[in-house]
Amino acid sequence: MSTTTARPTPPTPHVPVQLRLAAAWASFMVMYVYVDVLGLYKPGAVRGILDGRVWEFDITQTFAVSALAASLVPTLMIVLSTVMPPRANRPTNLVVAALLIPWMAFNLAGGEWIYYYGLGFAAELVVLAVILRTAWAWPRSSAATGSFTRRVRDAERVPTLAP
Repeated sequence: MSTTTARPTPPTPHVPVQLRLAAAWASFMVMYVYVDVLGLYKPGAVRGILDGRVWEFDITQTFAVSALAASLVPTLMIVLSTVMPPRANRPTNLVVAALLIPWMAFNLAGGEWIYYYGLGFAAELVVLAVILRTAWAWPRSSAATGSFTRRVRDAERVPTLAP
């Protein structure tokens, strides 16, 4: 009769909330960009751009500034999620993620390539839901809500034993 001993489960590493949010925003941003870039393969897309139009819009400086501003929001959320204190971080993530849902749904307007843009929207929606859930469930204990940057700074101050 042989007995087997169960191996202990290795501890799950604790990932700070700010880092989880930043990773989710980075994932969202990659999808956001790729949906647009791969959309250039749609027949006629490049011709429209060369003719100075994207979908129903003329390509002007106002269009370019608007497109840049729209992409800056999730881009800045990557860094803001790591540097803002929890008191500001939680509501900012909740508001921005909630506002991006209808903005992303706008890509479904027009009905062209509904499967492609539908899949892109569904993937972005999943990541936005993760962001909303993570921000909503932010731990309330003072140890868990300490600033990520402060904890990293404090960890750097810990003296190490040199051999």
